[in-house]
Amino acid sequence: MRSRDEIIKDGFVIIDKPLSPTSSQVTSWVMNILNLKKAGHAGTLDPNASGVLPIAFGKAMKLLELLSKSDKEYVALADFRRAIEPGKLLETTNQFVGEVWQMPPKIAAVKRRLRKRKVYSIDLLEVKNELVLFKAKVQHGTYIRKIIQDWGELLGVKAKMVELRRIKSGPFSIKDAVTLQELIDNIKFYEQGLVNDLSNTILPIERGVAKTKKVILKNSSVSAVCHGADLARPGVAKFDDDIQTGNYVAMMTKKNELVAIGIAKMDSKTINEAKRGIVVKTEKVIMNREKYPKVWKIG
Repeated sequence: MRSRDEIIKDGFVIIDKPLSPTSSQVTSWVMNILNLKKAGHAGTLDPNASGVLPIAFGKAMKLLELLSKSDKEYVALADFRRAIEPGKLLETTNQFVGEVWQMPPKIAAVKRRLRKRKVYSIDLLEVKNELVLFKAKVQHGTYIRKIIQDWGELLGVKAKMVELRRIKSGPFSIKDAVTLQELIDNIKFYEQGLVNDLSNTILPIERGVAKTKKVILKNSSVSAVCHGADLARPGVAKFDDDIQTGNYVAMMTKKNELVAIGIAKMDSKTINEAKRGIVVKTEKVIMNREKYPKVWKIG
């Protein structure tokens, strides 16, 4: 059986964040539980919000920026101060689906300036008198609290958010999450030999790019990318058919190992037709340089 330190090297723990503590406090507690010197979280949850909080350690921390910019999904409870007809609620949800302009709330940990965000969907789950339970899928940086306030203004009431729970963050969902107590228990059970692995608790680094566009490298090009080279067309074995120029791209080996992430310089159609040129500009290298043999030369 591998030691705890061997397993807890590069990867993710998805915490079901409780109410009250900050995301930074939860990250600090995870560091203490796992005996980590460094870790980071992707996508801050306010103290009065709960749910999916991805925490990365080791080389997985290089994916934090990518994950922070991923789409999110929430379940929220709103108080509209008076009963609103469900039909009227359903009708007005259309006003907040699509591109919306938002000014972050005063309590937000970002600079307050007007910005545009995308709301992909709002689904009513339950309406009981003045309380409305709904689910929303949104672009990163979208404030559900602000949607509720604007929704209330549209209906002529002062609506407020009562509860907020994040159920998805990029490739991670609430099904991947463990509570802090479950994390402690699972580690202890593993060390005592009561469970055989921690695969449901410590997620591999590749899970962080599960929803990212992918380019599969030829074995001969892996080492060059690991040394920081941009990916040229001759080094491509396969690629997703919906890549757009400017997309984040995960460069993978044929064994589905994450080599690096970068920015697409060609779309899928151009990659298919091209014989040369830079396909992906390498941004962050993940894989160790020594893992694949060096088969390239300079000059």
